[in-house]
Amino acid sequence: MARRPLNRRELRAANDAAENRKKEKAREEEELLEDEEDDEDEDDEDDVDGDDEIDDEDDQDDDEPSDDDFVDSDDEGDGDDDEDRPRKKKKKGSKKAKKEVKEKKPRKARASKAVRMKLIWGVFSNSNQRVAVFDYPKKKAADEHAEKLTAEKKTGGPYYVQPVKEPIEE
Repeated sequence: MARRPLNRRELRAANDAAENRKKEKAREEEELLEDEEDDEDEDDEDDVDGDDEIDDEDDQDDDEPSDDDFVDSDDEGDGDDDEDRPRKKKKKGSKKAKKEVKEKKPRKARASKAVRMKLIWGVFSNSNQRVAVFDYPKKKAADEHAEKLTAEKKTGGPYYVQPVKEPIEE
């Protein structure tokens, strides 16, 4: 049988669920790192209370690789030693420290210069050519002019009045 196509909602739900799982996994890793850091801080505080000579010896031992860090060719065949010994986790730096989020500078929206408009009456011919212009309060004069041009036989065609917006010249 053929699978039915997924609709947009189902795809969105699946995507959101996957993102939530990634976020939870990242949180858990951060918590583990924080716990490890806290444990290290506690160890450092305990060392401060002890003798200085002991601290120097401990520091030297940490720098040198121990026998547990290396696997001998004899140990490779057994496999039991590897399972009994706890594995050392790799220390990962905190993701927040690696990725510094740069805040985007808000862009200044270019404000278009507001152009003031005025309404006028235009007398137009049958071919949509503006023949005359009248101010808005003079609509009667525009109507009379359109009737006069329509009545004349040599100008030809009907004329009509229509409102037009024009920018105010300052």
